[in-house]
Amino acid sequence: MTTPVYHYRHLVTFDETNLVGNVYFAHYLHWQGHCRERFLLDHAPGVLKAVQSGELALVTVSCAMDYYAESFGLDVIDVGMTLRGKGANRVEMDFQFCRDDVTVAIGRQTVACMRRDGDRTVPVSVPEELARAVEMFAP
Repeated sequence: MTTPVYHYRHLVTFDETNLVGNVYFAHYLHWQGHCRERFLLDHAPGVLKAVQSGELALVTVSCAMDYYAESFGLDVIDVGMTLRGKGANRVEMDFQFCRDDVTVAIGRQTVACMRRDGDRTVPVSVPEELARAVEMFAP
């Protein structure tokens, strides 16, 4: 049985490339955020509203990338996201970046669910809507 994957397709723009013409490495991390936000819009809109209102903060506590091939302006990159794990207040995701069925990069990201309390943030449980949504993309 294969793991369900959430897909976000991204068209690379020239402003995302460097002088050599390939995609600047930091944009892959940026696209992880795009994928994550589209996932929330599609599968956990209440969580997205809580983030927008300030009731909830999704804090990236770690992220990493491994690069295998270059991407260029006007390439279409398919960003596939799956659930790596879920804890009390954290969600861990894996990302695969493909161009024409070629893996150009893989990434990982851990997000903590937090609530603002004055000048600090405190951990909160993963909202139930988010927990249900991410379980759809678990191995």
